[in-house]
Amino acid sequence: MIDQRKLPGQEIYVRCRTYIQVAQAIEKMVIRGAPAIGIAAAYGLALGVMGLRGDAGKSVEREFEKIFRRLERTRPTARNLFWALERMQAVYEKERGHGLRALGNALLAEAQAIEHEDAETNLAIGIHGRDLLRDGQTILTHCNAGALATAAYGTALGVIRAAVAQGKKIRVVADETRPFLQGARLTVWELCRDGIPVTLITDNMAGWLMQEGEIGAVIVGADRIARNGDTANKIGTYTVAVLAKENGVPFYVAAPMSTVDATLADGSAIPIEERRPDEVREVCGRAITAPSVDVRNPAFDVTPAKYITGIITELGLSHPPFNF
Repeated sequence: MIDQRKLPGQEIYVRCRTYIQVAQAIEKMVIRGAPAIGIAAAYGLALGVMGLRGDAGKSVEREFEKIFRRLERTRPTARNLFWALERMQAVYEKERGHGLRALGNALLAEAQAIEHEDAETNLAIGIHGRDLLRDGQTILTHCNAGALATAAYGTALGVIRAAVAQGKKIRVVADETRPFLQGARLTVWELCRDGIPVTLITDNMAGWLMQEGEIGAVIVGADRIARNGDTANKIGTYTVAVLAKENGVPFYVAAPMSTVDATLADGSAIPIEERRPDEVREVCGRAITAPSVDVRNPAFDVTPAKYITGIITELGLSHPPFNF
């Protein structure tokens, strides 16, 4: 996997040889983005089982549980992580009596299927969303919901890529996305490589640009969507959604159905990850404030469904009131 912490300065790839290395890569944000960490966890689980020795049923069961739980607790918010692990668990239950080698091969095949399906899903999201964008529009996005966050193509950036492939001239405004700077470091990097015009802004500039009429629509990704459409995404998304509503700018969420958590009636029960204080105290490893200052660092917020114009999935465009 590409080490997303090093972009855009260095394009470095990390090879994980154990499930623990995969778990650590997810936790340390070597890899990030809800679909991408789901795919990584699936491969991590396959890797863990393929590394087992012996075929005693109890031992394999105990080891599988340990591997599963280690990957499960890496990051709490993104639904795709748990969805992918649940798919892998179903394969384990089906194949567990066929021997360790067959079990490992079946799990690997399922991880590969999850990766392949995600790439196809992103293409479908792009097709369903591209007609929402008009030729000549400027689109604001927050965080990174592109190829780096998925198997390929992207969700929010997939919609933009699909519109550009139609021949539309689309310009993107990317929020920098403090504190991890996914917009500045990752979204800009992707769009520059694609030759799609992009302008970088700080997070607190978005409202002014909307007020000035410079933003035609907002498209973001998602980490978990409740049944009623309440959506968890990178911290700052809620702010952008409120600003869009105030200024009459359409606000779209682009995400696969695997991001929908049908067990949650609304967003109040979505777990919000709190990350290390130093991610806020520092920028690129350099201190920007007093080293002992108290810090809050929630990695996500929840945008209520009332602020969302539409949710784009591989099944099409859903309008409010949402009922997944």
